Amino acid sequence: MKYRKLGDTDIDVSVICLGTMSYGEQNSEAEAHEQLNYSFDNGVNFIDTAEMYAIPPKEETCGKTEEIIGSWFKKYNKREDCILATKVAGPGMDYVRGGSRLNHKQILEAAESSLKRLKTDYIDLYQVHWPERKSNFFGRLGYEYSDDMGVEIEETYKAMDRLVQDGKVRYVGISNETPWGLSQYLKLSERYSLSKVVSIQNPYSLLNRIYEVGLAEITQHEKVGLLAYSPLGFGVLTGKYITKTPQDSRLGLYSDWFTRYSNEISTKAVKSYVDIAKKFSMTPTQLALSFVNSRPFVTSNIIGATKMEQLKENIKSIDFDMKEEVIKEIEKVHQQYPNPSP
Repeated sequence: MKYRKLGDTDIDVSVICLGTMSYGEQNSEAEAHEQLNYSFDNGVNFIDTAEMYAIPPKEETCGKTEEIIGSWFKKYNKREDCILATKVAGPGMDYVRGGSRLNHKQILEAAESSLKRLKTDYIDLYQVHWPERKSNFFGRLGYEYSDDMGVEIEETYKAMDRLVQDGKVRYVGISNETPWGLSQYLKLSERYSLSKVVSIQNPYSLLNRIYEVGLAEITQHEKVGLLAYSPLGFGVLTGKYITKTPQDSRLGLYSDWFTRYSNEISTKAVKSYVDIAKKFSMTPTQLALSFVNSRPFVTSNIIGATKMEQLKENIKSIDFDMKEEVIKEIEKVHQQYPNPSP
């Protein structure tokens, strides 16, 4: 396994981060524990979860993933071996605290609830899952101007900082954010001496490289690490959906939730990337994950798997060095089909 610093902290996190959103939905507690044990036996030290997981979100499974991770900590005494990241839900979830918002009161309540479910007294990285304001995230295209900011970022950020000051959180991160949003956090950090944002968790893959325009530059200079999610485009980049959609797959089960990954242009791009993988004797999964692993602005690549063979292949991607000749072929496809699944 390889490791990189989390932002400008002294924490070393594994380049492969274990995503957990299937725990409590597609994966049972026993299966989740097996995944966690295998990952940590193979050098992974970084887990990402969220209060709203499992996915797809629904009231009966909300918080279930954190509970499963907490039971793993207790059963195997692994808490001190782990860099633990979780997230507070943004607005729009009616069954979360009577209607989730990113105000001071709710953020403190959310953190306390996560700590209880996770059976720990601190969170290494606490992240704002998505912004309070209307903006371009979760595949939304076209900017729609609005003066309605909802709860101001300043209130959200000061609540997150309060958790750091109280010793319940070590570091603060954001997710599904824009260059403007990140710039506001950085300004507020300097103005009020708040705990600096050390990471941003945004989508990044061969099918979605929008991060490279704007965010890559600001995060490089400000030392804010990218935690890349959906590096396989919800499994599309494995190539398994080219001819058919397996019924037990995520797109087979939850196609209505993730339509941005299944369009005509995306399919054409995937076919081209599969051809590149064959040309260089790689699997499509190895190509897609190795590309993300190789990017200098990526701190950690958040993988997710429902089956152990998938998990093993995902973790194994760290052993592949992305050669320049492969990058050149990837860039040709990217120029032809730029960002088909934003």
